[in-house]
Amino acid sequence: MKPSILLTMLLTALFVIASGCGNVAGCPTCGTTTADGYADIVNIAVPEHNPTGEPGGPFNSFDISWVDPVHHLLYVSDRIGLDIPVIDTINNVAVNAIQGFNSIAGAGFQASMCDPSIPPIVDVFGNFTRFGCRNKPFQLASGFGPNGFFGGFPGAQCCASRANGVNPMSGPDGLLVTPDGNFLFVGNGSASVVVFDLTTMDLTKSPPTPPNVIATIPTGVSADYDGPTGIAGCVASWNGEAGSAADCGDDRADEMAYDPVHKVLGVINGDPGLPLVTFIDMSHIVSKTGTPAQQHCLPGVNATDNATPYGPSGPGFPSQGLSTAPLTPGAGTSFNPPSCIIGQIYYDGAGSLGAGLNPGIPVDTNGGAFPCPDPSNPQTFGGVSGSAATGIPGIGTTPSGGSYTIPCHHAPILDQATGAFCNQATGAPITPPLTDTCLGSIAPAGLGGNAWFQTATGNSLFLQTNLNAIPVTNIGSVDVIDPRLGNPNGPVVVASFVTPNCMPASVVQGPGNNFLVGCGDHDGEAFPPNMYVIKLAPDGLSFTLLATINQVGGVDEIWYNPGDNKYYLAARDMPNGSQMGVIDAATNTWLQNVPTNSNSHSIAVDPSNNHAFVPMQSGAPCAPSLSSNGCVGVFAQQ
Repeated sequence: MKPSILLTMLLTALFVIASGCGNVAGCPTCGTTTADGYADIVNIAVPEHNPTGEPGGPFNSFDISWVDPVHHLLYVSDRIGLDIPVIDTINNVAVNAIQGFNSIAGAGFQASMCDPSIPPIVDVFGNFTRFGCRNKPFQLASGFGPNGFFGGFPGAQCCASRANGVNPMSGPDGLLVTPDGNFLFVGNGSASVVVFDLTTMDLTKSPPTPPNVIATIPTGVSADYDGPTGIAGCVASWNGEAGSAADCGDDRADEMAYDPVHKVLGVINGDPGLPLVTFIDMSHIVSKTGTPAQQHCLPGVNATDNATPYGPSGPGFPSQGLSTAPLTPGAGTSFNPPSCIIGQIYYDGAGSLGAGLNPGIPVDTNGGAFPCPDPSNPQTFGGVSGSAATGIPGIGTTPSGGSYTIPCHHAPILDQATGAFCNQATGAPITPPLTDTCLGSIAPAGLGGNAWFQTATGNSLFLQTNLNAIPVTNIGSVDVIDPRLGNPNGPVVVASFVTPNCMPASVVQGPGNNFLVGCGDHDGEAFPPNMYVIKLAPDGLSFTLLATINQVGGVDEIWYNPGDNKYYLAARDMPNGSQMGVIDAATNTWLQNVPTNSNSHSIAVDPSNNHAFVPMQSGAPCAPSLSSNGCVGVFAQQ
C-alpha cells in the first residue's frame, strides 16, 4: 500500500477523534440513546480520493455495499478508485483497498495475487484474463503479461453515471461476503464474477496483505476492453441506443445473492437488451475441495481442455479471428464454459405455448425448437432450452470428450390479453387458462436485486426482481426461480408476483418469511414513493401482502438489520432528494427519512452497533473536510 493510503487512514482516524459527534443530539456518546431520530454521526474518508479529477478524483461512482458482521468490516464497490475499500465498522476507518493491477489506490502495488494453484489456461478473449487471473504462460498482445496479478476492474468508464448510461460497462458492481466472512464475490464490468479468498487477507500487517483471487467466472461475453475492438462503440451505443451494439456483449455482472445452505450464487447480467440470471455452484470454491478445475471454476478437466479457449459460446470479434455468426443449434463458435455453472434464465421474450412445452419441463420453450439464448443475442452460453447443453455439437462438451450441462430456459410467461401471469408449475391450477397469448417475458428496464428463500421442505428458491415484466413502466414482478439443483434440465421460473405501481429494484428477507420489496425509478420514469412488505407461503409459491408503505421509495439497495429488527433503505429518488429510509420490521411501519446525498443508492448495517453505512459522493453532507472528496456516512439512532 502506498504511503498516501496510510496517511489517508491516519487523517481519517484523527478526524473521527477530533470531530466526535458534538453537533448531534445525544452526543458525545452517539448511537446509544433513542430519544431522538437518526443522524449522520461521522463521515469516513475513502482511500485515494481527491477533488482534482478522474481517475482518483471524488468518490462519485460507487455501487453495492456489504457488511461482514463476523469481522465488522464494510466492503464497498468503488468505480473511481477501481477497487473495493474495506472499512472497520467499529472504529469507522478505512483499513484496506482490495484492488487489481490497474487500481488507483496503490497503482497495482497492492494488487491481489492469483492463487498459484490455478492451472494456466488459454484465453483468446483478452478481457477475461485482463480482469481475471494471468498465470503463466499466458501473454496478451496488448501488453498484459504473465505477472500473476488480478487484472482489476474497468472502473467508471467515462465517469459512469445514471445520466450518461455507461454504468452497464463499469465495475466493480454487485458484491457480497459469505456469512462466515471468508469469501468475497464481486460482479465485474467484463460479464464476470471475481472470487476473493478473504482468509488470505491480513489486516494486522502494514501494509495489509491483499486477498488472493481464487476464481474469475464469466457469466457471458465481455466487451473488448483491451483488445483491438475496444469499447468506444458500446459506450456510444449506451448513450443513445440502449446498449444495443453487438460489441457490448452481455455487460456487467451485477446484483447477486448467495444460498449458504447449498453454496449457490445467483447473479444477474441485468442491463443488456436480453438480461439473464446465472446460477453458480460455489461449493468446491468455498470448501477448497475437489479438482483444480472445481476449486477455481475452470472449464477444463485435463491439459487438452486447458489448451482450448476459456469462455462462453458465441461470436468473437473479427479482429481476433473469431466467428461473428449467430448461434444456432449445431453451429456457431463455442468455447469451454465454466464447469460450475448450474444453468441460466433468459429474459428474452422467446417462445410461444402454441408449440407446446417440453415434457416434464414447466417452462416456455416453444417445444424445445427455440435456441437459448435467443439467436438475436448469440453472445452467451449455448444450449437448447430445456435440454442438456451436450445435445448440441461443440457446446458444453470439452475437447477431450468430457461434458457438463449448462441448461438454460426462458423467463416467466405473461398473458398479454389479461395482463395476468401464467402459472408455469406443472399440475398447478392455472388462472386464466394457458393460451397462445402467453408469451415469454421480457425485461425492458432490466433486472434488479435478488434474494434466496428456504422453503419448509428444505428447498432453496431464488427471488428475482424484474423492473418491467411487460412494456408498461409501472408494472413489475418478483419472479420465483427454482434452481432445481441436481436436475440436468436446470432452473425454471415457478411463480411470478405482480408489483403494480412499482419498478422493483430490490428485495430482502426480514424476520421469518417476510420480505421487503423495494420500488425504484428507472429510464427517466419517476413514481410516487411506494414499498411493499409481503409474506411468502412456506412453499414460496404464493404470498400475502402485509403492508404498503408510501412514505419512502425510489430505492436501489435495501438492507435488513437483525440487530434492531429494522429495514434500511437507500432511497436516492425521493421527490425531496436522496434519503435514508427506516422501516420497523416488527410492525411494518415507516419510522423516518434522513437526508443523505445525491445518488446515494447503497447501504449496509452492522448489527453489533446498528450503525448504517451510506456511501456519498462529494457534496455538503460529507462536510466539513470531505465535501470535495466524497465519503461514507455513518448513520445511527440518537
